[in-house]
Amino acid sequence: MPGTYSGTVVPLITPFDEHGVVDEPSVVRLLDHIRAEVNGFMPALTSGEGWKLDARQWQDVVTYTVRHAGGQPVLAGIQLPDTDAVIDRARTAAAIGADAVVVTTPFGAEVTQDDIVEHYKAIRAALDIPIFLYNEEALSGNRIEFDTLIRICKEIPGIVGIKESSGDAAFTRNMAEAGTGIPVFEGWENLLVDARGIDGFIGPLANLEPSLCNAMLVDPTPDRQTEINTVCERYGVFKDDWYRWVKKELHRRGVIASPTVHEEAKAA
Repeated sequence: MPGTYSGTVVPLITPFDEHGVVDEPSVVRLLDHIRAEVNGFMPALTSGEGWKLDARQWQDVVTYTVRHAGGQPVLAGIQLPDTDAVIDRARTAAAIGADAVVVTTPFGAEVTQDDIVEHYKAIRAALDIPIFLYNEEALSGNRIEFDTLIRICKEIPGIVGIKESSGDAAFTRNMAEAGTGIPVFEGWENLLVDARGIDGFIGPLANLEPSLCNAMLVDPTPDRQTEINTVCERYGVFKDDWYRWVKKELHRRGVIASPTVHEEAKAA
């Protein structure tokens, strides 16, 4: 239900072995590494290289996360270009046991705001699994405008959260203040101090330092924002291929067995 989710939710990296097979023991260690500090797991989103995963990789990482979640909610990322493909994968997520799906808009610069509304309505009409809206532009090539977000929240039941990654802190604040009853999460570490009124945070740093993310949510001061920025710079979180650098650090700490990213995987 709206209002259920808050605090730090982690968009998990996807641990691969050298052949690109999702490594279940590494998934377990990653979940154990962070579970005490987070309020939910988000596999196969952008930090999990979700748009690159084939169907088997996606199913494996979602399955392993559900299997070892230990009571934490699992919100399965779906990064596919069109509505039909999203619905098909959302059915699989529901069958696996995910608590919700995290869904972008359809891909393409030509996608209109009405198209976006119809996309989410179609997903909702097709199945009952709750939907987490993912508002971004880097992958989809478009973004959800403010009035459209409000319309979706009012017209479509079962929306349980918004990952607000527009990169515009004022937009995020306005959404948080809109009174929809649906929790709003900031998706950028560097904007946390400016995104007042949010319900939580969803970003790659939570794979490494969830307690620092929590501290920032409780006490979002400029000094703590400076600390967040420094840590993100240290671990490569602000780089274009941040997931690669987060994996390197998790591997250095012994949390995951290999730092392999999708494009480095070797044919078996």
